[in-house]
Amino acid sequence: MQKNDLIELKIEDMGADGAGIGRYGGMAFFVKDAVIGDTITARIMKLKKSYGYARLTEIKEASPNRVEPRCIYARACGGCQLQQMSYESQLAFKQKKVREHLIRIGGFGELFTDRVMEPIVGMEEPFAYRNKAQFPIGTDGSGSVVAGFYAGRTHHIVANTNCILGVPVNEDVLHAVLDYMKEFGVSAYEEGTKTGWIRHVLIRYGFDSKEVMVCIIAKGRRLPAEQTLVERLCAIEGMKSISLNTNTKDTNVILGEHTRVIWGEPGITDALYLRDPSDFHRIGDKTVYGISPQSFYQVNPVQTEKLYSLVLEYAGLTGTETVWDLYCGIGTISLFLARYAKQVYGVEVVPQAVEDARQNAGRNGISNAEFFLGKAEEVLPAFYGMGTQEGNDILPAGTALSEEMRHPDVIVVDPPRKGCDANCIETMIRLQASRIVYVSCDSATLARDLRKLCDGGYGVERVRAVDQFGQTVHVETIVLIQKKNS
Repeated sequence: MQKNDLIELKIEDMGADGAGIGRYGGMAFFVKDAVIGDTITARIMKLKKSYGYARLTEIKEASPNRVEPRCIYARACGGCQLQQMSYESQLAFKQKKVREHLIRIGGFGELFTDRVMEPIVGMEEPFAYRNKAQFPIGTDGSGSVVAGFYAGRTHHIVANTNCILGVPVNEDVLHAVLDYMKEFGVSAYEEGTKTGWIRHVLIRYGFDSKEVMVCIIAKGRRLPAEQTLVERLCAIEGMKSISLNTNTKDTNVILGEHTRVIWGEPGITDALYLRDPSDFHRIGDKTVYGISPQSFYQVNPVQTEKLYSLVLEYAGLTGTETVWDLYCGIGTISLFLARYAKQVYGVEVVPQAVEDARQNAGRNGISNAEFFLGKAEEVLPAFYGMGTQEGNDILPAGTALSEEMRHPDVIVVDPPRKGCDANCIETMIRLQASRIVYVSCDSATLARDLRKLCDGGYGVERVRAVDQFGQTVHVETIVLIQKKNS
């Protein structure tokens, strides 16, 4: 076998990134856009010692799980890896992915894993669900400015102003920005030469409030004909906030450090409702959140309501508990829980998010939630060591000593994709909370952390995947971890 050889494959499995897996000549080949059950012709692109990568060239016999993608850019764009699969098979893939990570990485037995895993929570309509979109701005082959998404593993922009995972207002915003750029000669930022102005357009939409926020990410602190752009964006229904973020660094990080509001409010508001976990119908208790360009806020509000309602159920709150919410963001989970707990303490590393969380508590009339700025792996150990010099050096001046802080009943943790810091895991074990509710966007790092917690005296009781990201390989997972003999 050599590169560029054509081979025939029967796709029998899928990798964690959604690539189909077939075997030829004793080697496993990974093929993007292939579906389990397909018989395909593929061109070998790269050969390793025991596996290879190939590109789909022809579907000779389609899998019964294959569907026609709704988006004409689905194959070229790097955003939707599973749009060619029926939604039922997408859910099955994600359930299997979580299960295999628990077994292979976490070291949990198959029978045990099958016992604790509950059915995945799917969506009624897995399209047009995203309340946030970040569109890179660039130029096409003719030099015209375009907006869209990066093709997989590249920084080549696939021009598309109407992503079917997003909301319709995204297209109105992008056309307003692109027309303005063309009319006034405002250039797109070029990564190679590090020249040009506009890098990205960030759009947020409140599903409940119907409010729209636009943040233009540019190389400078002012834009040419800035007021004209503002006037055009203000003509869009629901526009509430327009800001300019300055990013002068040669980096893949989208947002820079300086943001200036050029019209309207600093952000928008949105609300989440409690749902009954038995069938996920809304049962009231609306919580309102303020959202800024830098805020972490789950991108799928319909599924987020289901996810947070499960967090509340897993936490088992009766009104007497003290809760730590680690990596709390703008307080979305903290405030969801505060109505049913005695006291909630949140920890977050982003200063603006902490300020947003405090304002959100006031916005909802919640007085039993307190928020601390810092890394969870530093702040949590500091509370355990309160009264020592190490603890005093990290905690804010005047922090009161509280045994409830040092001995919480429940810990909720929702870390970034890399999972929990080792020091954070060790401190959670030392705090000996009765229950830990772990929310994860990466089931591989989740499985790793669960093994550490179980080795430290905890046991996994319930696991449930929630499909927050339909048409993609990503999945959210929630786990109830109980202290043994508690």
